[in-house]
Amino acid sequence: MKTFFESHIWPERGKLYRLALSWVKDRAIAEDVLQNVFEKSFSRQKDLSAHQNLAGWLVLSLKNEVLMHFRKNKRLESLDSGHDIPQEETQEVDANDSIKKMLNLLAELPEKQRDVFQLREVEGLDYAEIAAYLDISLDQVKVNLHRSRKKIREMMSHQKLTK
Repeated sequence: MKTFFESHIWPERGKLYRLALSWVKDRAIAEDVLQNVFEKSFSRQKDLSAHQNLAGWLVLSLKNEVLMHFRKNKRLESLDSGHDIPQEETQEVDANDSIKKMLNLLAELPEKQRDVFQLREVEGLDYAEIAAYLDISLDQVKVNLHRSRKKIREMMSHQKLTK
C-alpha cells in the first residue's frame, strides 16, 4: 500500500524539478530545494492529505525554498532580473545560443507571466492545472499566458530589427 507521499507528492517530482531548474538554473541547487520541499511535505503528510490545492501548495513551497536559497546566498536579485544566473553549457553552439536567448526573454517577463508560460509551454499543463498549481483563477491564467506570448513576440521582433 502506497503512502500519501508516494501516491500524491512523489509523482509531481518531474514538474517541480523542471520548475525549480527554470528558476535557479543549476541542477544541484534545483535538486537541493526540491529535496527540502519533499522533506517538508513528507513530515506534513496528514495535514496535506486534507489540503484542497496540493499542487499549489507544492509550487508555493518550492518557490519559498528557492527564495530562501537566494537570500541565504545573497542572490535574490537573480530570481527577478534573470541576470547573473549561470547558464548551463551545451555541446551544440546554435542550440545553446537559442536557449540563452529564450531564457533571457523569459527572464524579462513578470513573475506570474513567466510561471504561467513555463507551466503551459514547457510542462504542457492545461489551463485548469495551471490555475490549481499557482492558485489563481482560470481567467488570470489566460490573461498571463496571452501577455507572456505577446511580450515574447514583441521582444523577438525587436531583436530581429536591431540585428
